[in-house]
Amino acid sequence: MSEALQPPLSQGVGYGVVVGLGVAFAIGMIFVTRTLKNAFGEDNKSTETFMVANRSVGIGLTASAVIPSWTFTSALLGAPYLTYRYEIALPVWWANGQSTMICFFAFLAIQAKLKAPNAHTLLEIIKVRYGNIAHVVWIIFALLNNIFNFTSILVGASTAVSSLTGVDIIASTYLLPIGVVVYTYGGGFRATFLTDYIHTFIIMVVLVWFTIRIFVMNEMGLSASGPVEGNYYGSYLSMTSKESQKGFSADVAAAVPGYILGGNAYYAIPFAFRTIVGLGAVALEQTPAFPTWPRLMTQAEVSGGLVLPYTASAVAGKGGAAAILLIFFMACTSVASAQLIAVSLIISFDVYGTYINKTPTDKQLIRWSHIGVVGCSIFISSFATALHKGGVDLNWTIYMLGIVVCPGTFPTCFTLLWRGQSQAATIISPIVGMLCGFAVWFGTAFAVYGEITITSTGKTLPCMYGCLTSCFVPLPITLAISFWRPQNFDWDTFLTIGQFNREDYFSPERVRYMKRASRDAAIWGAATIVGQVLLWPLPTYGAKTIMSKGLFKA
Repeated sequence: MSEALQPPLSQGVGYGVVVGLGVAFAIGMIFVTRTLKNAFGEDNKSTETFMVANRSVGIGLTASAVIPSWTFTSALLGAPYLTYRYEIALPVWWANGQSTMICFFAFLAIQAKLKAPNAHTLLEIIKVRYGNIAHVVWIIFALLNNIFNFTSILVGASTAVSSLTGVDIIASTYLLPIGVVVYTYGGGFRATFLTDYIHTFIIMVVLVWFTIRIFVMNEMGLSASGPVEGNYYGSYLSMTSKESQKGFSADVAAAVPGYILGGNAYYAIPFAFRTIVGLGAVALEQTPAFPTWPRLMTQAEVSGGLVLPYTASAVAGKGGAAAILLIFFMACTSVASAQLIAVSLIISFDVYGTYINKTPTDKQLIRWSHIGVVGCSIFISSFATALHKGGVDLNWTIYMLGIVVCPGTFPTCFTLLWRGQSQAATIISPIVGMLCGFAVWFGTAFAVYGEITITSTGKTLPCMYGCLTSCFVPLPITLAISFWRPQNFDWDTFLTIGQFNREDYFSPERVRYMKRASRDAAIWGAATIVGQVLLWPLPTYGAKTIMSKGLFKA
């Protein structure tokens, strides 16, 4: 936050939420965990309970876990400032992209249940199919994914907490994960699902209240000044713009409907809420209600993700600031718990249980999971602090995340869907994709802006080209290598993972259900892409539509 601005809330409120509420949730989840153990025999000393919640999570918990997993603080903060900076097309494409991906995950989840029913992680599947070298490569990619995702969350959340309460950024970076570490350490994956359910309810209530509050503000009225360069007639309301584990834990019957329900419920958050907040900031910024008035927000404030906190203060004063602080905490802790469990699984199953002790007991695996939870929290808090000290903000971490995460997209899908993908393709394609993504990212920044710095690489154009390269370069590489020397993998090999009664699991009724669910998930995923991308809003881009008041009423 700019030094000229006073936080709307006191440091006591900030520490009370970050530490007090975190500890309260931790105590509550530990109590629930003990109750489940006494009432239903769910013992977290078992790896199946601690790490995949006995694979018995239902539709409601699965759907509720999807929403906060994607409503992470970097997304809550990121989309409003992109809307503020460019226009309405940004939250629309953000919502379309993420909602369709979530629905497609339903298809992948049921494929994993059908082909590798006893797998704990994707990495187990990679090892069984492609061997140790591929396994190590994917361990590195998985750790990078979780580290940068968690880091992005902490960078955004700590900046927002500081802007709202004045709490030191470094202090909040280390304090935010404490409660998560405690209840994840003691409660395992089911604790993360239960807290996700609570967090989703609170987040939705706050978002609905905040949205209505913006609509009824007397000061609301979009100024004609400040058109968006490159947009059709400079309008904020045009689509024509030049800048535009949990599947393993879900019960078989809950995987597809849970992801589809969560994906469609999530759509309203990036589209409706972030559109309203971003455009609300544009409308309110030149009124006395806005915290920075009479000046506009600085570039550092915008790229730091402060559009939402400032708009919340303008809309509802201290109450708005407190509400946004609460959902920041909820979103941060929900995603952080999933990231911690993911890292602990990698360290315990894929590192310790595979290369250090090949016959581990449940006690040993859980001990190493605990080491992973605590160690991951300390390392990522330190890494986020280093980035902050180096001048890296939320904007840059979001862009960096896309280039790190995208290379594994197609190889992951082919691992579960295509028996022909070879070992060499799985190893080479994501590595080349990431290297090409970084090369294009840095090269575009230098070509367009004449330098390779945090500022130039934090621009939209280099990021877009870098992410597209990182995502799509692995596709032709894996296809070319695999067609040259296809694997012809036997899907039954996945059944060697773990011990289970094959006859009971693959009963005729269950097989029919999973095949039907797989078909339904594929149809729903295709329908989502057609409806949310092709039918709308793509035609409005070509038609150069400016959304009128009448269109919003309709």
